Amino acid sequence: MSYTNRRKNNKAKMALVYIIIAIIIGLGAFVFLSPTFEKNSPKISLENEIFWNLKSPLKVNFTDDNEIASYVITYFDDNNEIKLDTKKLNVSKGSIDLDIIAPKIDLSTKTQNAMLKIEVSDTSKWNFFMGNKATKDIKIKVDKKRPIANVLSNSYLINQGGSAAVVVEVKDENLEDFYISFNNEERFELFPFYKDNFYIAIIAWPIEIKEFKRVNLVAIDKARNKTVTKIPLYIKELKVKIDNLKISDRFIDKVSKNVLTKSGFDIPSSQAETFVKANKDLRKRNVDTIKSVSRNNMNKDKVTKFDIKAFKQLPSSMTFAGYGERRHYTYEGKKIDEAWHLGMDWASVKKAKIFTTNAGKVIFKDYLGIYGDSIIIDHKFGLGTLYAHTSRSVVEVNDEVKAGAYIANTGSSGAVFGDHLHFGVLVQGIEVNPTEWLSRYWVRENITKVIDNAKKAIESK
Repeated sequence: MSYTNRRKNNKAKMALVYIIIAIIIGLGAFVFLSPTFEKNSPKISLENEIFWNLKSPLKVNFTDDNEIASYVITYFDDNNEIKLDTKKLNVSKGSIDLDIIAPKIDLSTKTQNAMLKIEVSDTSKWNFFMGNKATKDIKIKVDKKRPIANVLSNSYLINQGGSAAVVVEVKDENLEDFYISFNNEERFELFPFYKDNFYIAIIAWPIEIKEFKRVNLVAIDKARNKTVTKIPLYIKELKVKIDNLKISDRFIDKVSKNVLTKSGFDIPSSQAETFVKANKDLRKRNVDTIKSVSRNNMNKDKVTKFDIKAFKQLPSSMTFAGYGERRHYTYEGKKIDEAWHLGMDWASVKKAKIFTTNAGKVIFKDYLGIYGDSIIIDHKFGLGTLYAHTSRSVVEVNDEVKAGAYIANTGSSGAVFGDHLHFGVLVQGIEVNPTEWLSRYWVRENITKVIDNAKKAIESK
């Protein structure tokens, strides 16, 4: 073979080698980079150690970068090995939520420790097309005992839109959550009271909830054991006063458009829509802000005594609007909206000085849409006060104010007709009827006595 032919053959061989190497590199890159060959094992949401009452379903989530192909869940204890669930999925999913049904075993046995073994495989082609597999052994601390949840003392009656006090005992070595539920619609936090395992809350019947169904103390432990105890309350529905208000173009132009603009809302094309947007949409956002600010800044220190006095009306003022009035708004002879009035409107001289009745901490000072320039003070126990439509304030957020302190001046900021103070009482951020909290008799009979009776009950235990 001539030198030229040998040289051509060598070049052909080298080219073939390069092609094979390129194919190998390409296949390697494909396997390494392709989602089909992903190498990550599925994730199992349960912790390595859990509590379980062996009655309630156990929630678990499986996730994978690709898709889940199958899973096996097995329960073990000293006497049992039970497959709780096993499945090969026909339609693969990247995330699966499951309720693991408790094993059917004799719950009278005193099993304290058990184990779950969970095996999950995905659809990856990795591991020679076998996919990735995650295995997790989960220690179970068996807890079948429900929490103790007793009501020690509570107010006799609650009015629609009003307040009540409740003192309870809650105890469990694995306690996870406890609260007071109103109609399963509102949750009220409990605050440590007097001695360990005792708690207090001031609760509200939100005015917009017309039907009173049930108020419950709820306690849940880490094993999902749950105790629900009814809080006995007599009830009284609100007699609603209708207040008809005519809305003028001047009010919409001067007030509604102003509060919308200052709050970052667009102005609708029609006058009626402009008023409704301020009165409904902006109002809802403002009410939500009051609630969230109040709940996020509640003083949760242990309550040992109740030193809140009945609040006082703005000095030398007249009441121009009360709590619970249902305002119907008309424009050009047609009703266009309605809303609750959720505080007391007091008017005196222009820019009258505003004083606090009780000590507390300033948790909010800002412009608040229809409420204008406003201040919220937290008085502990989840109790707060709102001072709206101010013209000037002399306090800042986080200031501790003493009883009788001068905090601001009345004004006409926000969606108002003139200079006045909107005074609101807040129970965990919900505006309640201030009339109750302005009465020394009501505070004594419905709050102070409840606390005193609870202390006596605790001391007798």
